Amino acid sequence: MQLRKTLLVGLVASVLLAGCSSEQDTVIMSPLPKVENQFNPHVVWDKSVGSGVGHYYSHLSPAWQGSAVYVADRNGLVKAFDIDSGKELWSTDLSEKTGLLSSRLPALLSGGLTVSGDRLYVGTEKAKVIALDTTSGKVEWEAQVAGEALSRPVLSDGLILIHTGNGMLQALNEKDGSIAWSINMDTPPLSVRGESAPAVAYGAAIVGGDNGRVSAVLLSQGQLIWQQRISQVTGATEIDRLNDVDMTPVISDNVIYAIAYNGNLVAMDMRSGQVIWKRELGSINDMVVTDNNIFVVDQDDRILSLRKSDGVTIWSQNDLLHRNLTAPEMYNGYLVVGDGEGYLHWLNMGDGQFVAQHKVDSSGLLSRPVIASDKLMVQAKNGTVYLYTR
Repeated sequence: MQLRKTLLVGLVASVLLAGCSSEQDTVIMSPLPKVENQFNPHVVWDKSVGSGVGHYYSHLSPAWQGSAVYVADRNGLVKAFDIDSGKELWSTDLSEKTGLLSSRLPALLSGGLTVSGDRLYVGTEKAKVIALDTTSGKVEWEAQVAGEALSRPVLSDGLILIHTGNGMLQALNEKDGSIAWSINMDTPPLSVRGESAPAVAYGAAIVGGDNGRVSAVLLSQGQLIWQQRISQVTGATEIDRLNDVDMTPVISDNVIYAIAYNGNLVAMDMRSGQVIWKRELGSINDMVVTDNNIFVVDQDDRILSLRKSDGVTIWSQNDLLHRNLTAPEMYNGYLVVGDGEGYLHWLNMGDGQFVAQHKVDSSGLLSRPVIASDKLMVQAKNGTVYLYTR
């Protein structure tokens, strides 16, 4: 497995800037804004699932299908719950026995769960992809991949796409996990921890790379169609020179929307990769794209609404700066983000004003909220999963 230096984004800002001498570089977390709630989110149920991700920077997140939600912790505990009652349907422990009495090695699950049909898929930091039966939790197969499986598994055309920590995009056969093809996406010596999960459309996978490029790959053969750089390496420090595209590109009306850390937000033509428009804006978070707008949390934790046609700012919400926000999600007509202190913030999508605020869990939130039917699912760092309605 290729060895590389990795930067853990989300560390306390003072640690990241320990080598800087200028007072202007000091980053201070914004205080919690005071919000007069227009409504109070209702907790349908909450359940504890192992120990969560603890203090590790991991975007391990739940999944939903039909009447069940699926949740896991980093050590390897995977559970299924009934979405309405919260009743546990099954539980599987993917940690490994060591031969010592009651001693087990953690599975180091990462990237997020993906469910499709009768299979549940998850990757691990030990370079494995695991498929489980959705009705029983039984392991159907395990496959070895080229490196840490940090991206969420993506399914298309009978293939499971995994973007590994050493820059390989690999396609596994859905039936047995055998490798169909691999392509090297190139990785610089220093990069943000995490990898872009591909977006899929028209027989192509669109994926961001740690080299500041967005690539289109032919699904059937794993051949590169085009590459487009959306970020140039600039800046005096190593942190300033990071330019990863770690978010999942969004495809809408034959246009690809992507953003790089310390880079640009761009709109690109799906067929050619040519840039339609771009603006200087950096992030590692996934975006919300609607018919007319783009909603993004930038690398300073500003929340912005942008015009989809040209990237012009419609509004900017700056009251949550440096609160380590999650990627945003759209739920019930509102924009919802979590923060590192465990709060959920609900924003009016028209003007960016706060409409509600709710303390979820003191362990903090890191992974993006997940839509589960007509409910909102949130997993805290300590492994507790909460199901909300408005």
